[in-house]
Amino acid sequence: MREQEKSITLLGNQGTKYPQDYAPEVLETFVNKHPDNDYFVKFNCPEFTSLCPITGQPDFATIYISYIPDKYNHHLRNSYLL
Repeated sequence: MREQEKSITLLGNQGTKYPQDYAPEVLETFVNKHPDNDYFVKFNCPEFTSLCPITGQPDFATIYISYIPDKYNHHLRNSYLL
């Protein structure tokens, strides 16, 4: 193993813990001021990174979320919880 590779500790690390349960209380919402109007809320995350559940290696993707709010809207600053 090269000296440079000895300092890499996270790549392929199988010990990382990720929550598997749904926790809606961590998502914040606010009242939709125009519930009678249909409009799109769009969020684009061009640099989404996750770990492959099989190999533990990093995977990269772009996530596009579009929705029409009803009574409540979702605070997009919480989207890091995806």
